[in-house]
Amino acid sequence: MGKNTAPEKITLDTAVSAKELAIVLGLSTRRIQQLVQDGIFEAVEKGKYHLAKSVSRYIALITKEQSESDKQRTEAEVSIKKAKAIVAVLEAKELQGKMHRSEDVADMTEDLIYTIRGMLLALPGRLAVDVSTTSTPAEAAEMIRTEVYKVMEEISQYQYDPKKYEERVRERRKWDAKGGDADVEE
Repeated sequence: MGKNTAPEKITLDTAVSAKELAIVLGLSTRRIQQLVQDGIFEAVEKGKYHLAKSVSRYIALITKEQSESDKQRTEAEVSIKKAKAIVAVLEAKELQGKMHRSEDVADMTEDLIYTIRGMLLALPGRLAVDVSTTSTPAEAAEMIRTEVYKVMEEISQYQYDPKKYEERVRERRKWDAKGGDADVEE
């Protein structure tokens, strides 16, 4: 029969091997070696480590990593919420007509240009007969100038129409005129 020995008591000075430390912490011996290289664990002698000090340092490392992970997650959530708030504010300004999307401005400008184009293209037809009846080039020039001024006057009367812009926004967003979401089949 073998001799019955009592287990050794663990104290602050208890030193264990890398394999024993790995078993206690539930890690591989390779991970223990990495933590030694990173300066988390310090050898008290070749291949031996203070058990209590190593466990304490490992818990501090895990707590720090968890804290940093929580902080990054919180920062990401805050960033997402800020972005959503900015988008909501911009959409509200757009619907109030206080801000316009570039594509809507481009469309409205294109409409204005086509209106001007139509007016200018109509000039020759409106003037052809009248100018042919003039007796002098100066009289013809004055008649053309008068018609050009009329076109310029019409263009100067052009005013931005917020309702037209609002219609474009609602059409783009496929909303009905009452402000609710239109039923759109997807």
